[in-house]
Amino acid sequence: MDGVPAHFASQTDRADFKALAGVPEVELYQAHIDRHSFDPHTHQAFGIGLIDHGAQRFRYRGANHLAGSGALVLMNPDELHTGQSASEHGWHYRMIYLPPALVENLGGAPDWHFGEVLQSHPGSTRRLSALLGALWQNSDALATHSLLLELVALCAPFAKSRPAAPEGRHDFSKVTALLHSDYHRPLRLEELAQQAGLSPYHFLRQFKRQYHVTPQQMLMAIRLYRAKCLLAKGQPLALVAAAVGLTDQAHLTRAFTSRYGTTPGRYRQQVFGR
Repeated sequence: MDGVPAHFASQTDRADFKALAGVPEVELYQAHIDRHSFDPHTHQAFGIGLIDHGAQRFRYRGANHLAGSGALVLMNPDELHTGQSASEHGWHYRMIYLPPALVENLGGAPDWHFGEVLQSHPGSTRRLSALLGALWQNSDALATHSLLLELVALCAPFAKSRPAAPEGRHDFSKVTALLHSDYHRPLRLEELAQQAGLSPYHFLRQFKRQYHVTPQQMLMAIRLYRAKCLLAKGQPLALVAAAVGLTDQAHLTRAFTSRYGTTPGRYRQQVFGR
C-alpha cells in the first residue's frame, strides 16, 4: 500500500480506497491528484463528496464543470464522468459511494436524483467533511449505520425526484441492458444497433448524443466497475481480467489505473486486505 503507482505522471498523485466497516458494499475514497487525468468511468452508486482544497475540472452529463475548494460533489449512479486538475498543485477530495438500495433503506426516496452535480453550501460541506472523516476512522458497525443515516439526511435537501425522459429521446434501454449483462464478451456495433432498431451509424450518433460517450466507452466503464467488485472479493488479477472481457492482466492494469487513479492490485489490497 506504500508509494504511488508508477503509472502516475506525478509522485504527488495518490488515491486510496477503503471498504466501510460493517457495510462492505459502501466504498470510501480519498485522493490528491496533480497530473493524472481520469478517463470516463462510472459508479453504480451515488457519489457524494467534497473538494478539500485545490480545484478539479470534469465532464459530467455532457457538460464541463469546475469544482473549487469547499464544493459539494453530488453524482447520480451510472453517470460517466472524467476528472483532471484545474489548479497549480492539483486537488484533494474525498468521496463516499452509496448503492441506491442502501440510500432508500436509510430514508432516501426511491427515485432519489441529484439535479445539480455541484453545490455551494459551507455548513453542509463542514458537516459532510466531519462525517466522512468519522467514517474513514470508524471500525464499529453500529456507529457506521448511525453516521450513514446522518449523511443521507444531510444530502436529502439537494435531492429530488428523477425527471421524466425528454420527449423525442430514443429508448436505448435494451442496449444498456445488453451492455450490463454481456459486458464479459465481445459486442459488435451491429448487434447493439439491432437492439435499438437503428442502422449502425445512426445508432452510434444517437447514442453518443444521448449519453455523451460512445458505446465502447460505456462498455469499458461497466467492465471496470465489475472488475472492482471482483477485486473487492480478493479475486486474482488475471482471473478478473478474463471475467470482465479484457485481454489480459496488463490490459486490466492500464484501463483500471487510467480511470480510478490506482492499480487494481493496490485497490484489492486496500479494500480486501491482501
